[in-house]
Amino acid sequence: MKKLHLFILKSFIGPLIMTFFIAMFILVMQFLWRYVDDLVGKGLEWTVLGELLFYASLQVVPMALPLAILLAALMTFGNLGENYELTALKAAGVSLLKIMKPISILIVAISGFAYAFSNNVLPVANLKLVSILHGIRETRLEMDIKERVFYRGVDDFSIKVNEKDRETNMLRDVMIYDHRDRHARNSNVTLADSGILQMSADKRHLVLTLYDGIRYDERVTAEGNRRQQRRDSRLFRTDEFRKQVAIMQVHGFDFSRTDESLFRQSDRMKNIAQLTHDLDSIRGERGVFVDLIEDRSSLTYFSRIHQTHANRLEMIDTASVLVNVDSLFLTLEGSQKQMVIQNALRTARDLKQSIDDQMRFIEREDLRIRRHVMEIHRKFTLSFACLIFFFIGAPLGAIIRKGGLGMPVVISIFFFIVYYVIDTMGAKFARDGVWMVHQGMWLSSFVLLPIGIFLTYKSATDSALLNADVYYSNLRKFRETIEKYLKKRRRE
Repeated sequence: MKKLHLFILKSFIGPLIMTFFIAMFILVMQFLWRYVDDLVGKGLEWTVLGELLFYASLQVVPMALPLAILLAALMTFGNLGENYELTALKAAGVSLLKIMKPISILIVAISGFAYAFSNNVLPVANLKLVSILHGIRETRLEMDIKERVFYRGVDDFSIKVNEKDRETNMLRDVMIYDHRDRHARNSNVTLADSGILQMSADKRHLVLTLYDGIRYDERVTAEGNRRQQRRDSRLFRTDEFRKQVAIMQVHGFDFSRTDESLFRQSDRMKNIAQLTHDLDSIRGERGVFVDLIEDRSSLTYFSRIHQTHANRLEMIDTASVLVNVDSLFLTLEGSQKQMVIQNALRTARDLKQSIDDQMRFIEREDLRIRRHVMEIHRKFTLSFACLIFFFIGAPLGAIIRKGGLGMPVVISIFFFIVYYVIDTMGAKFARDGVWMVHQGMWLSSFVLLPIGIFLTYKSATDSALLNADVYYSNLRKFRETIEKYLKKRRRE
């Protein structure tokens, strides 16, 4: 029996490793395709890209692992069935559940690893990945000056060239506007026959070398002194040059990692202990807002009750005297009634606005609570998905008896798409508060678990579930029964 268990494990581990890395590669390529616009043209070093791909690979493990288990189980038991090894084992008295036992133990161990990974490794990977992505988004594109178009990638400068030599990087007919003078942004213009624009090695300075040019500079000291400037011709200056080298300081062209502390409060960056601790704090903050609303909404405002005696306003203690407010209101004059009504409406509007503001805070806290609870459940749904997909793939492979990467890949993709769509829908319902959090997060497991139990039962009882001949035979019998019934009715 030990040799049999080793044989089953060897048949499963090979396809598992292969399919896991295939799924990882596909999902990482999907990640790169999603963020390709943020990566292209930034001049990132290979170390930054390698670190980005490493953390992206860790992030897609929760999707790749269940898919790999499903596909590997289908391939393993499909190969065993196709080579009649599964039939020989059953003929020797070994049931399907005993054949699945060693792999089941391995899957339980993998599920435990998946939980530890989701709780300890995945939050750190998410934090590192978000920090790198944010830094990449803040990094500017490399210098890419197009012909006959003003380039504004350098702060306070606009550069236009009529022709650009791609081989020598020489610029022809250069026009540069210097916008550093806030009072007259177009007062400094430089024209040159040619020039070379280069970035320094540290990407912090721009070295601009111009040849055979002229610079026009009009000094403007204040917005209101234009009439005086027109009278003073000395404020206008023209400089001709054969060669001019300018060094401009630029920012944002070099990659810098964003401070990770900016993202630590996100629910995706925490383990279960941190999520539980923060949940208590969030619920406490929510309780403060709820108590404040209850206090304000429970108050009845009778701020002032107007009396006509001697045109004086008196406060009535409602705790000791029973007052008929309607009778008091009817004793007032027309202008006083209007004043009371306006004051009441103003007070009601202010109270409603205050309650609405507090409700927005409560809704925000409710969303934070739901997201934290969702993340706690997510730590366990990955492990459970690994078990479910194994008990779908193994019996299904034994039923269809097809190995390789043909039919198993099609079936695996189908079940994975169903799982992903249901899981995404349930997570959205849970996040929006339409369903309870546990209902939304476990919806996909509740749907696929009965399918796994049903397939395991059918495979253990040697049911011809996917045998086309059986369905054709049943259809033929059903058609013959209908024909006999119709013939009998015609005779009658």
